[in-house]
Amino acid sequence: MDGRLRIGVAGAGHFGRYHALKVAASERAVLAGVFDRDAERARTVGWEAGAPALDWDALLAATDAVIVAAPAEAHFALGAAALRAGRHVLMEKPIAATLAEADELATLARAAGRVLQVGHLERFSAAHGALAGRIARPLYIEAMRIAPFKPRGTDVSVILDLMIHDLDLVLALVDSPIESVDAVGAPVASAYEDIANARIRFASGAVATITASRISFRTERRMRIFAREGYLNVDFANRRLTHIGRGTGNPVAQVPGFGAAEAGWEDHDALAAEQAAFVASCLDGAPVLVDAAAGRRALEAALLVTRAMAESRARAAASGLLATD
Repeated sequence: MDGRLRIGVAGAGHFGRYHALKVAASERAVLAGVFDRDAERARTVGWEAGAPALDWDALLAATDAVIVAAPAEAHFALGAAALRAGRHVLMEKPIAATLAEADELATLARAAGRVLQVGHLERFSAAHGALAGRIARPLYIEAMRIAPFKPRGTDVSVILDLMIHDLDLVLALVDSPIESVDAVGAPVASAYEDIANARIRFASGAVATITASRISFRTERRMRIFAREGYLNVDFANRRLTHIGRGTGNPVAQVPGFGAAEAGWEDHDALAAEQAAFVASCLDGAPVLVDAAAGRRALEAALLVTRAMAESRARAAASGLLATD
């Protein structure tokens, strides 16, 4: 053993392949194997990443840690088995399908003394680093994330596919319990909702409006954050943000005491950063940046949006505004 963390990847789909390649390129980890229910796909990804395709039991035996990148419905079963076997787990989002499953995974991780990190990738992005800390105590947040349709990811709704990223970011910025949720959405090109809009009210009085779509003609990601001390406008696609606040940048003539500043950021490999943080937690005992509690909060918010959307559809159907056939 050379001191590197032996990692196995469970799930050899689109994102599992990226995980495998990143682990294979890591200086502090070694890719011990790849598992997938589709053995041929596991062999293909394993060959590309330079690691063997293994069955599940063999993967557990060969590893110190497992990255679970399988479809969402398999997260709990794979994660629970890995933790019970004493393996650290990096769980792709969402942490699980239900809050009870998320709670059990957290309990298993604590009992085993193992790391359970949730793969909310945006927390490791350069964009998050650029906006974090610039605005405190937000009053209102408006987030938009739209993208063209791709069959990948349609095993879940757009809420668990795309919106959950912004839900996690908003929860980290507001840091207050959710009081109420109103939401609307609809399936368009898949069996699950492909467009969704949610309005979330927090106990602090803050409000967030979040829109997600995976059936747009273009990709667009924006966020606007309003607070008593200023305003932040973030254009993720063009890697630019504008900050208006007290004593910030160049004076704004129309608003005495306030100034405006623009900033940008250089993108970095967020997936490599996410994995590096996981390895540091496993090998060095570094704090887990996105732990089971954070994953549970994001899942709870996503489930509240899903429930509010179903209630909205039921009300519309009852009033005759929505066709039910």
